[in-house]
Amino acid sequence: MQAEYRQRREQLMAKIGNGTAIFRSATASVMHNDVEYAYRQDSNFFYLTGFNEAEAVAVLAPHHAEHRFILFVQPKDREKEVWSGYRCGVDAAKEIYGADEAYPIAELNEKLPQYLEKADRLYYHLGRDRSFNDTILKHYQSLLRTYPKRGTGPIAIEDTCTILNSMRLVKSQAELELMRKAADIAVEAHNHAIAFTQPGRYEYEIQAEIEHIFRKRGATGPAYPSIVASGVNACVLHYIENNRQMQDNELLLIDAGCAYGYYNSDITRTFPVGGKFTAEQKTLYELVLEAQKQAIAQVQPGNPYKLIHDTAVRVLTEGLVELGILVGEIDKLIEEEKYKPYYMHRTGHWLGLDVHDVGVYQHGDDKPQILQPGQVLTVEPGLYIVPDTKLAEDQPETNPRWVGIGIRIEDDVLVTPTAHEVLTAGVPKAVDEIER
Repeated sequence: MQAEYRQRREQLMAKIGNGTAIFRSATASVMHNDVEYAYRQDSNFFYLTGFNEAEAVAVLAPHHAEHRFILFVQPKDREKEVWSGYRCGVDAAKEIYGADEAYPIAELNEKLPQYLEKADRLYYHLGRDRSFNDTILKHYQSLLRTYPKRGTGPIAIEDTCTILNSMRLVKSQAELELMRKAADIAVEAHNHAIAFTQPGRYEYEIQAEIEHIFRKRGATGPAYPSIVASGVNACVLHYIENNRQMQDNELLLIDAGCAYGYYNSDITRTFPVGGKFTAEQKTLYELVLEAQKQAIAQVQPGNPYKLIHDTAVRVLTEGLVELGILVGEIDKLIEEEKYKPYYMHRTGHWLGLDVHDVGVYQHGDDKPQILQPGQVLTVEPGLYIVPDTKLAEDQPETNPRWVGIGIRIEDDVLVTPTAHEVLTAGVPKAVDEIER
């Protein structure tokens, strides 16, 4: 992978020209008191370096005569490593990660100016680490003050994300291999969960089975808090309590994916706890499934991204009208978003190093994002008949027979040169495949 990281850095440096780009590692986050969560590197930092330690800074300075890629890292410290794990150290940062130069992180303020004073622009994302933001801004302001003496130095700051997001949006073959692995593991976990589910078990039992497979197959764990929502809990989009006992004649919605090699999968399936849909559940389920099928069909290179959502919305709205849940002319209902009490989220998102991965969805009102090969996205329509839903005055009260049903179906889809590939197709979703 080091050759790939190097290629990404070269691509970024070609885009920034005579600028200097600075990237800060993720900070450790505290679970409680002095106990930290498992460390997870900042996605941009990892994308460019593969380096997985905290308290590090990466600098890309394509204009520098000797050092184009510089790492500032924690030095080796035997006593601290005994407590908190091995460190790469300064020397290995060059040997293993290909830095042209490496320094202890404590020397950042001393060494950084030499990589900035000849740059015409500073590329830096103002992140959540306010203290480090202040450090970079102080260097920038200092160089501005001394600019008249040199006639060189950055006179503007640009967010690195404006360049990196578009790079990360199209996956390489190496990235796709990791995403396929993450998808395969999640497929196995979902299939096991479907077989394991039965009335009387608790949501957390299903969660445990899923996450056991994640770790057993080599994933670092869940890509996000696993959603295991039975009955009316499925109407809560980000339900994570997972503590209810499941009953017969209700549905179970599982939204769970894993992280493998820093890349993520994201799958949702909804199925009957007791093995058979009720008539109402089956009707709504088949409507959501049809919306997903037609939306996935729009994942084609050259199509605008928004067509996926627009397609799902139309299918769902038409179906809700046919069932008498909505009343009115289809186009007007869509224009006025009268479907939103029942379908309140978008139909998907980019997927990659982040579960909700970086990348623009729309370039202004009249310039849609166009799908291109190598992009990976989720397609996840749903319907949620929430109790006590606030409806528009011109819409009927929801018939009680539908109330409390929540359904979402989600797959991970790769845009290919000619069409698309559903990476998570191994989890069944047709009614006759999931009923038992």
